[in-house]
Amino acid sequence: MSVTSVPIRPIKKGSLTKLWVGLALILAVAAALAFAGTHDAVTTGASNEDFLAVNASADGVETKASGLQIKVLKPGEGPSPTATDTALVKYVGQTRDGNVFDENEQTPMPVGGVVPGFSEALQLMQKGGEYRIWIPSELGYGEQSPSPELPANSILIFDVTLLDFISEEQMQALQQQMQQQGGIPGGPPAGAPGQ
Repeated sequence: MSVTSVPIRPIKKGSLTKLWVGLALILAVAAALAFAGTHDAVTTGASNEDFLAVNASADGVETKASGLQIKVLKPGEGPSPTATDTALVKYVGQTRDGNVFDENEQTPMPVGGVVPGFSEALQLMQKGGEYRIWIPSELGYGEQSPSPELPANSILIFDVTLLDFISEEQMQALQQQMQQQGGIPGGPPAGAPGQ
């Protein structure tokens, strides 16, 4: 029996390189699509615990003992407010899927009078600081739904800027001064009995 030999043609110069480059591109695209699909699934379809576990490993995210997650976007300076202070903040609040449920350019709020996660975050900030915070549902509204835009058991995501804050004593002094000048609507006029 005879064996017929078939000559193998030589590969053109650079073909092997093109093959490896093409294979590397296919693998890179596949990895990017897998990451995007996983990220989207975690953002919209995963449980709150899974979402926060993945988010905790993101660059710059710090998880506090309470479960609150914080990322400093821009550090502030000076002391931090306490639970009895009133903070002047700018914020945008959104859900995991990116729907904005609340925002304000400049609003005063009692640090201890907001949901526990927001209060904790404010007490970690400094004047001029910008933070992104992720509030687990148990530190937010929990099983309550404060509005149709915010379903029950939602993780609250806020971009917050601490513009300024004043102490409880300073706030009371301002309120007394405004009452004396008749500036608080619904307050007793200056010179009324009991003044």
